[in-house]
Amino acid sequence: MRRGNLPSAPNYTNAALVMGLVNLLWIFMTLWAVFGFPFVLLTGFVLDRIITRIGARG
Repeated sequence: MRRGNLPSAPNYTNAALVMGLVNLLWIFMTLWAVFGFPFVLLTGFVLDRIITRIGARG
């Protein structure tokens, strides 16, 4: 197999971001239905803190 003529890989960044949003929304909706809205707010706050901490390390 020739390695010099490989096509570039497709950019799936937008698709990954959209699917991440879709997954986050259905998880939040499920948590809201089971535990209530304050639990969703707490979960969102904790996720924000985790993401901020990961970003500060990098």
